[in-house]
Amino acid sequence: MKSIKIVALGGVLALGLAACSGGGAGSSSSDETGGGDPADMTIGVAMPTETSERWIADGDAVKSQLEEAGYSVDLQYAADDIPTQSQQIDQMITKGVDLLIVASIDGTALSNQLQAAADAGIPVIAYDRLIRDTENVDFYVTFDNYNVGVQQATSLLVGLGILDEAGAELGATGPFNIELFAGSLDDNNAHFFFKGAMDTLQPYIDNGTLVVKSGQTEIEQVATLRWLQETAQKRMEDVLTSTYSDGSKVDGVLSPYDGISRGIITALQNAGYGDSIEAGLPIVTGQDAEIASVKLIQDGVQFSTIFKDTRKLAEQAVISAQAFLEGEEPEANNTEDYDNGVKVVPSFLLESDIVYANNIQALLIDSGYWTEEEVAAGQAS
Repeated sequence: MKSIKIVALGGVLALGLAACSGGGAGSSSSDETGGGDPADMTIGVAMPTETSERWIADGDAVKSQLEEAGYSVDLQYAADDIPTQSQQIDQMITKGVDLLIVASIDGTALSNQLQAAADAGIPVIAYDRLIRDTENVDFYVTFDNYNVGVQQATSLLVGLGILDEAGAELGATGPFNIELFAGSLDDNNAHFFFKGAMDTLQPYIDNGTLVVKSGQTEIEQVATLRWLQETAQKRMEDVLTSTYSDGSKVDGVLSPYDGISRGIITALQNAGYGDSIEAGLPIVTGQDAEIASVKLIQDGVQFSTIFKDTRKLAEQAVISAQAFLEGEEPEANNTEDYDNGVKVVPSFLLESDIVYANNIQALLIDSGYWTEEEVAAGQAS
């Protein structure tokens, strides 16, 4: 796994943070915890899985930056198993952590754990995935997930020649056959990604430029449980068999995540679409700038991905955590859009970027996220 280069917090962590409204698990104890010595505090960090390099990078970055700020860290991965994550969080609470940062597997499955955290006066920060159906989540740090979906759809339109990279219409009328994939229904982000993408694609579907030949356009039809590559590959194979046995071809596939993209591409290659876009592969999108997919983009196999700089997300989680532990409320830049079914959770949203072959150097290598050697090898060092 690549070593995440830590963004220096320095004076950022020392800045006063503006208060925002919103009670929850830790609201009753903020005065008690305020001003404590970080050396005396432990933060529990619950991550979903180590099967995705993205979550390993997140865990490493959060842990490193918290430790740099002086805190002890209990970092746990749950192997994408809901009972395991629930048990890990229970244990963190029992051990007396001062704050929880949770990237949930199932955003609806932690109500009992978060009630226990609230009873113990432990603030809870939802990390990248919104925790639903509970009042006991105090803050949410994430990317602008609706806009991620917009970017995924935009990159599909660019790859099909409908738009240029600046978003200008190029006059292509198609019709282009496309198929849609979404993430796991138990991940709240999947719904934001899909809505952003569909709001962008729908006008082109309505005017006939794009055709979803399978007819599968609802998120329930196109979801991929646990975001698994193998599940996506199987569904792409089934769609090809059921819909494209008449000799018609897929021109583009909306994919919400690089692992799903690689499953889709494998199915398409096995079906004789060629080894590259130039050789006949459809335009396939992605997300997370995983090194294997960055290599595929460089080689003209996958068309695009979305870069969400996890170093910045980890930094924001640390800033928010420190605010709580100093008896403050973290600064939110969105207090309207992230309703978890019980409350609108104050949130801090970060921006993302579309990665094409022509900007890998600028976005990923020059920023130090991946090295040139890692991209060339398609493997983290």
